[in-house]
Amino acid sequence: MKKWSTRAATALLAAVCLSAGAPAFAETQVDDGYDYTRFADDNITLNVYNWGEYISDGSEDTLDVVAEFEALTGIRVNYTTFDTNESLYAKLKSGGGAYDVIIPSDYMIGKMANEGMLEELDFSNIPNYDKYIGDAYKNQSYDPENKYSVPYMWGLVCVIYNTTMVDEGDTSTGWGILWDEKYAGQILMFNNSRDAFAIAGKMLGGSLNPSSVDEVEASAEKLKQQKSVVQAYVMDEIFDKMGGGEAAVAPYYVGDGITMMDDNPDLAMYLPGEGTNIYIDAMCIPKGARNKEAAEMFINFMCETQIALANVEAICYSTPHTAALELLDEEMRDNEFMYPDDDYLALCETMSVLPDEINSAMDAAWSSVRSYDATGNAWIMPLLLVVMLALAIFGFVRKAIRRRKRDY
Repeated sequence: MKKWSTRAATALLAAVCLSAGAPAFAETQVDDGYDYTRFADDNITLNVYNWGEYISDGSEDTLDVVAEFEALTGIRVNYTTFDTNESLYAKLKSGGGAYDVIIPSDYMIGKMANEGMLEELDFSNIPNYDKYIGDAYKNQSYDPENKYSVPYMWGLVCVIYNTTMVDEGDTSTGWGILWDEKYAGQILMFNNSRDAFAIAGKMLGGSLNPSSVDEVEASAEKLKQQKSVVQAYVMDEIFDKMGGGEAAVAPYYVGDGITMMDDNPDLAMYLPGEGTNIYIDAMCIPKGARNKEAAEMFINFMCETQIALANVEAICYSTPHTAALELLDEEMRDNEFMYPDDDYLALCETMSVLPDEINSAMDAAWSSVRSYDATGNAWIMPLLLVVMLALAIFGFVRKAIRRRKRDY
């Protein structure tokens, strides 16, 4: 089984990523003829919705991308974050947010496009797309005609572990370490259905894209078997738990793993030998966005070379931007976690848009997994309810008998 794990290499990459300084955007050249000032006097506020810790924000001597955009364009940005594709989808579906730019992942982009939740982009307002985004990230199954999205970052799901708590030999078990009873109470797991079911599918020797309800149910049973060793189901909480040494092992995204290793040098990571999820996160505009053209300006700005470079250096995810890739430090560009070789990538899959029947089955199965009592005491609450009902009926009968005796 192929294993990728070197503590020294990952520590070095963390240092490279998080110490890399990006030049101020004011010193760089924008595309010839692109007018970033045309909305300067229009009092526009863009609502941008992105993953947590997923942009160069000015911390640790990085470039503050949002501030640079505001200074250049005169447009204000209301920047907020989400932690799962599912929470993003639920908020937009319920009408709970009026956003201009969102950054979901591949399968969620396809789902939202199919449901009419995304605007078609006017690429005349996003010339940097054709100029800089690599062909390998276009014409993807989630957006086959490139109508709705502009790739922002891509990456892989890895296993992060604490070298002081995990035996190095156990990392050769691939995804299996997440079921290892040796680490009971020290294992973290994704708190979203697609990532959790993807790992279970790989553990069962199948695909991370279930093709039947039976496959969903089999993965659910596998996740229930894991429940007794899981400390917590997490998303952004993983930063505190792994960084603070509160857990031994967890699946998460390579870019965030590098960030966590910078916070805690005891952490390392590996890519499971069975293969993993390769994903693309992309910028989209929700249907009915009030500032569509300004939103397209923001997307184009995010594709400026120095902005794309600042983002990848700050967050350590993999970039689809060809010019930014060429400018990356060699240690980062050649790193096996951020840019694995073709042999490993051949083992990986991208999440596809699932049929409604499969999605509904997964939603129900995920609820079943999360409510499952792995201690074997799941019968206690139903039994208590039966006993309480029996006592209530007994009390009612006794009162009825007493009333009848008084009547006679």
